[in-house]
Amino acid sequence: MLHRRRFLQLGSLGLGSFSLASFYSGKADIRKPIVISTWHEGIAANQEAWKILREGGRSLDAVEKGVMVTESSQNCCVGLGANPDRDGFVTLDASIMDEYANCGSVAYLERIKHPISVARRVMEKTPHVMLVGSGAQQFAVEEGFPLEPQQLSKEAEKTYKNWLKKSEYKPVINIENSGNHPNQTAFVPTRFENGEFNHDTIGMVAMDAHGNLSGSCTTSGMGFKMRGRVGDSPIIGAGLFVDNEVGAATATGQGEDVIRICGSHLVVELMRQGLSPENACKKAVERIIKIKGDKAKEIQVGFIALNKQGEYGGYCIQKGFNFAVCYADDKNYMVDGKYLL
Repeated sequence: MLHRRRFLQLGSLGLGSFSLASFYSGKADIRKPIVISTWHEGIAANQEAWKILREGGRSLDAVEKGVMVTESSQNCCVGLGANPDRDGFVTLDASIMDEYANCGSVAYLERIKHPISVARRVMEKTPHVMLVGSGAQQFAVEEGFPLEPQQLSKEAEKTYKNWLKKSEYKPVINIENSGNHPNQTAFVPTRFENGEFNHDTIGMVAMDAHGNLSGSCTTSGMGFKMRGRVGDSPIIGAGLFVDNEVGAATATGQGEDVIRICGSHLVVELMRQGLSPENACKKAVERIIKIKGDKAKEIQVGFIALNKQGEYGGYCIQKGFNFAVCYADDKNYMVDGKYLL
């Protein structure tokens, strides 16, 4: 399918052609490259993405390699170590999008360690945007991805057994303030014994030294979801959207409500109208709250965004959401998302 794909050509530029000084456009308020990603897991993911960006690499490669770090983690977070659906199976979703509006995604994928890489293969090697279920798994195996064992991680098994005691599907917001909860859903932060917080989604957007944007989003979905449920993360325009003329955005939280407003696309279009990344994210959150009314206090949704000037921002419904920002070897830090409720 290469006839319909356009890829960035780096030409003959060697690594020595790039330096941190050259990453800046000449305007003090524009920095590149830069990468941002959701939640505390974004720190490690950003570090991996930065290895590519600092050498003048393509943003698409950075956002893939970055979130693969999170997919490899063996806990109740993203990837095969995550919380299962209510039938005890881990199903994964992912999407990726580059500077040319090429995009690919997979949904309801089982037993594949890196769904983000399968999503990229869908983008690059098929005429489609999304593959799901057994078809996505078949494609992954044909592309050389091994089938991993069908078993829960230690943490996920423990959480699942606790959930089975009542089998209630009740989201608990900002659970990090009160410890573990047996009925929590996976999009809610969980504090394990080591004190780390974990989340079911990581979204990442980046701009490389050439000023090109790409994004990725990968998730295990809500823990204890109905079998077959798919959220916003693999849906282009909902969980992830990139417009290389304007900016890029990604979402985390209750996917159903992100889908209702085509959240990430909305954020990018608001940036097109002149809003800053932070204000664009805020407007998207306001729209969800307007739709949900009093029920908004029962959910969490957060957006992060990056524009072509290297400006970034985020916003969420309730206190507790944060995101990681990296734009230099020694600049990789957390930002608490502003919130409305």
